[in-house]
Amino acid sequence: MMRRIALFIPVFLLVCFGLTGCGYNTIQQNDETVIAAWGDVEAAYQRRADLIPNLVEVVKGYAAHEKETLSAVTEARAKVGQLQLGSDVINNPEALARFQDAQGGLSSALSRLMVVVEQYPDLKANQNFRDLQHQLEGTENRINVARVRYNEAVRIFNTSIRTFPNNLTNNFLLKLPRREPFKAEAGAEKAPAVKF
Repeated sequence: MMRRIALFIPVFLLVCFGLTGCGYNTIQQNDETVIAAWGDVEAAYQRRADLIPNLVEVVKGYAAHEKETLSAVTEARAKVGQLQLGSDVINNPEALARFQDAQGGLSSALSRLMVVVEQYPDLKANQNFRDLQHQLEGTENRINVARVRYNEAVRIFNTSIRTFPNNLTNNFLLKLPRREPFKAEAGAEKAPAVKF
């Protein structure tokens, strides 16, 4: 009996020490960080979507005949609003790609709107418009920061589930998928042409 207890104690201690290095808690913490970072990305995009109707209304007052551009912005925002995404989008590369495409379309429409605005010096001088433009610029910066933080959280998470011994814990216990980071929009590798 004493011999069994003497054999059991080292095996028990070995199992306990083995479990402390399995990475289970680390993987869980990294997963929660990715989910929180994704929430920050969604919040930043939502802020932009909330500002757009105000921006469109201010521009409408000055550039009523620019209906095509204003309609494009409104349609792009509606398309983004139709995407019903939850935190599970980070586990679905196709849903993440749809989200990025919709947001890219909205960014493109906003860029066209800013080109229209350049044609109206009175509009650029309007305090309401300037305030909205500053808020939109700040929001774009927040979106970029949130995407960078999300990508960093994804990098840490993906590394934690692919390195030993955490990969064993993930493969046998958690089975969490690798997360996809944000990627640059198509055409981003080309520098914009600047003409004077």
